Amino acid sequence: MACDSTGNPLVKNNKVRIKYNLDQDYEYWIAPKSLRPEQEAVASADRNKKKADTTSPKHLPADLPKNCICIYTDGASSGNPGPSGIGVVLIYKENRREISEYIGEATNNIAELTAIHRALSVLKRQDLPVRIFTDSEYAVGLLSQDWKPRANKTLVHDIRGLMSRFDDLKLIKVRGHGGIKENEVADFLAVSAVKQKGQKQ
Repeated sequence: MACDSTGNPLVKNNKVRIKYNLDQDYEYWIAPKSLRPEQEAVASADRNKKKADTTSPKHLPADLPKNCICIYTDGASSGNPGPSGIGVVLIYKENRREISEYIGEATNNIAELTAIHRALSVLKRQDLPVRIFTDSEYAVGLLSQDWKPRANKTLVHDIRGLMSRFDDLKLIKVRGHGGIKENEVADFLAVSAVKQKGQKQ
């Protein structure tokens, strides 16, 4: 956690910068209320025993199906619309895949939807249960609550078509920057895609 000279959290735009491991490249911005006391930390040796349990259990439903594929998606837009990217983290047992892609000029809502579309398009098995975690209320509403799209109709139609191929698929709304590790990774991947494109121009 980034601290000032007195050891207190450095807060910027109501967020605190943290790393889960000082040696990693990823940095996360979370709400100060999501910080936990150091004595609650889990040693890495103990954490690795939990295999696919890659986020804190308190953030995930207790009734995840057996053999569930967990997917975390996020979209980022520098401007709305503006240069945009997607981030996807797919986890199945000990297997993990991360996707970071620049998608061109788009709105943030398009980026959020495109991340979900990309995640579903790379899955090779439709018989396994799938849970998609997203912080986009817009995406959850359109794809699981029968909201009628006023824009992005073709993209929404395509995603619904992909979703219909799966035997057991649910979207789960999570709180953005709420300390959920893989959700923060998806955000990092999306933002990185936009930044890397900008550096190449």
